[in-house]
Amino acid sequence: MTRNRNYSREYGQYHGTDKQKKRRAQRNTARRKMTKLGRVRKGDKKDVHHKDRNTANNKRSNLTVASRRRNRKVGESPGRPRRK
Repeated sequence: MTRNRNYSREYGQYHGTDKQKKRRAQRNTARRKMTKLGRVRKGDKKDVHHKDRNTANNKRSNLTVASRRRNRKVGESPGRPRRK
């Protein structure tokens, strides 16, 4: 038995909070910066990765491009070697 998601409730409790709006804006700023540099394009299925995982740090030296799969993998960072 699966439960249907209540998206409006989810937005109100998490995505719509001031803290999450600010973090989303920071991620969007990083994406725009990399687009302007020609590193990513709309629809290219790439993510902009923050090396130090701090979305507020949008310095060029902290940003890299990674595939969606690699960037969103839990517990692993594209810039770091895998743990064994």
